[in-house]
Amino acid sequence: MTLETRRLGGTSVEVTVLGLGGATLGGNKARLTDADARTLVIDAFDAGIRYFDTAPFYGYGRSEHMVGDGLRGQDGWVLSTKVGRRLKARRTPQSPNDPWTAPLPLEPWFDYSYDGAMRSYEDSIQRLGLDRIDVLYLHDVDSYTHGEDEWPKMHRKAMDGAFRAMEELRRSGDIKAIGIGVNQAQPIADALEHGQWDCFLLAGRYTLLEQEPLETLFPAVAKHGASIVIGGPFNSGILAGRETWNYSKAPADVLERVRAIARVCDAHGVPLAAAAMQFPLAHPLVASTIPGPRSAEELKQIIAWTGMAIPPSLWSDLKTEKLIAANAPVPG
Repeated sequence: MTLETRRLGGTSVEVTVLGLGGATLGGNKARLTDADARTLVIDAFDAGIRYFDTAPFYGYGRSEHMVGDGLRGQDGWVLSTKVGRRLKARRTPQSPNDPWTAPLPLEPWFDYSYDGAMRSYEDSIQRLGLDRIDVLYLHDVDSYTHGEDEWPKMHRKAMDGAFRAMEELRRSGDIKAIGIGVNQAQPIADALEHGQWDCFLLAGRYTLLEQEPLETLFPAVAKHGASIVIGGPFNSGILAGRETWNYSKAPADVLERVRAIARVCDAHGVPLAAAAMQFPLAHPLVASTIPGPRSAEELKQIIAWTGMAIPPSLWSDLKTEKLIAANAPVPG
């Protein structure tokens, strides 16, 4: 399959409209063996996907190892990873509430300093076993991660420290693009005041279920000259047949809205997940969407959903029933 590519902001970096999110490779949502994780990366590449995203946090380095093993020796890929957390040898037992299944025997700690970001970049190069990283995101500098009281302080530290390091790495040519990867729109809006960014990875906030950034964030990002990468296009699974939204069990009102969207999709003979995959890509700011399949079978299904023909009447019916924003760009 030949996938369309789109440019990140004003950079030379072009990403395929479908990428591979690396959280599941770290052991999130499913326990992939190392062999299966490596194969998933190779299968994605063989299918035409050329954009791969990972992070030190995903499986405490495991995802970076798997992505590096899968891409080593290949050409033409674009890779993003993240700074903001560093890893050290685990000296305490893993919490039963830890999100990662069978991670590496390491534990993360937050470091948004200049030196911390520089060290994180070098550590990622070594874990990946690759000679370059194309895109560097500042990871999880939001209230979802740090709480309402702490995140403004973390944000200031990141802008004073990590941002300067990322800017320097871009200026030297070590990386080609910089951005922020978060689950909320507000940290991105705040960061626009601190310097020039190229792209923002926004997870779960612009989907078939949620379009609030249309009115607030997206106009500011467009003026800034940056692109959006959509993470979590299924809103943690609720748009792909599961009952998880925002990494937790979905509340009743969210379930009701999803069922209403699904009824419209069913009436047009379109899987809900296919509509969810294609919807964000209609926005001109969106360069790519990066779901995280849990198996080779899920990867094949996602690819099929991405290429499926969807009648224009589905989108117009969703707007008529006020299930998506009236001014949302739609495929077609």
